[in-house]
Amino acid sequence: MKSPKSLIRPLVHDLHAYVPGEQPKIKGLIKLNTNENPYPPSPRVLAAVKVAVDGRLRLYPNPAADKLRAKLAKLHHCSPDNIIVGNGSDELLALAVRTFVEPSEGGVLRRPNLGFRRAKPSETVQYFTPSYSLYPVLADTHGAAKNAVALKPDFSLPSVAELKRGKHWNFNAALTFVTTPNAPSGRGYATADLEALCKAQRGVTVLDEAYVNFARENALKLALEYPHVLVARTFSKAYSLCFQRVGYFVGHPELIDALHKMRDSYNVNGLGQIAAEATLDDLSHYRANFRAIVATRKQLSRDLTRLGFRVLPSETNFILAQPPLFPAQEWLQKLRERKVLVRWFSAREVKSYLRITIGTPAEAAVLVKAAKEILR
Repeated sequence: MKSPKSLIRPLVHDLHAYVPGEQPKIKGLIKLNTNENPYPPSPRVLAAVKVAVDGRLRLYPNPAADKLRAKLAKLHHCSPDNIIVGNGSDELLALAVRTFVEPSEGGVLRRPNLGFRRAKPSETVQYFTPSYSLYPVLADTHGAAKNAVALKPDFSLPSVAELKRGKHWNFNAALTFVTTPNAPSGRGYATADLEALCKAQRGVTVLDEAYVNFARENALKLALEYPHVLVARTFSKAYSLCFQRVGYFVGHPELIDALHKMRDSYNVNGLGQIAAEATLDDLSHYRANFRAIVATRKQLSRDLTRLGFRVLPSETNFILAQPPLFPAQEWLQKLRERKVLVRWFSAREVKSYLRITIGTPAEAAVLVKAAKEILR
């Protein structure tokens, strides 16, 4: 009998899975590590979900989230055919890889008796670094080639001219991901700069706008102007629905139709659809939350700067801050000992920083107090 290990694809043996932020089991921790919204869903959303907990639970949900797509189309001044809803935007990012990219073998194709050859653009998933650490995992799980190109030292986007001079960027890559605003830096990107990049790309380009509600501008119009551009949005970060997992793409109907062919049946749960629909009926509630989070972000940035932190400009619901005196990883532990949980990444570009989610003003005050104690 074969061992269970021998039944697993070699690709899976070598795969490094995505590492999510810690979900603590210790009571009393202030959780500032996974960029969740510190405020709950609106009362109207909670009421709508409670009402839906009835006999409908035995039924399948609408397979294509038609009512939600119609409401989103009205919000974005487009057609429902321009929209696909997913089990979080993460599912749609994975669908984009499966739909638009041909698999290879870890970026290099083996041919019988001919050794190896370089991956083709049609087999390439491309992204800037540092950015969302799920992108390389999605490429690896599909067996696609990866092309990671560094952002500038200040985490700004290289211009098209700079990318051409660098000769590493592939303007023919089958699929390019751009996190905007960027994570983990928090840096926002001008729509004009994103448009210049999109115009130069020949493959599908996904502008991942998970944090865009906390930014000064967005690039949604590019998904409706350029047939190869998709914009990704989520109800998790801004709309307090992480638990329900609802996200969506906006783009050309032909791309959207191709994604529909690849998605799982009934991929978005019914309660999630109802919660998202109710959210769109109460946008004024959430816009007030956005303003509160941005105000707290500005105040926390000022307070930490006074303590000697180097806080990078942010257009998200988190900040990237370089702490004084001790290495960032040591700060991570010292803050945890004081019941404050933040995030640290080992990647070279950001290992000297802490990523800190913007909580409530009271939570921010606890963080600042803990930092003062550590510095003493």
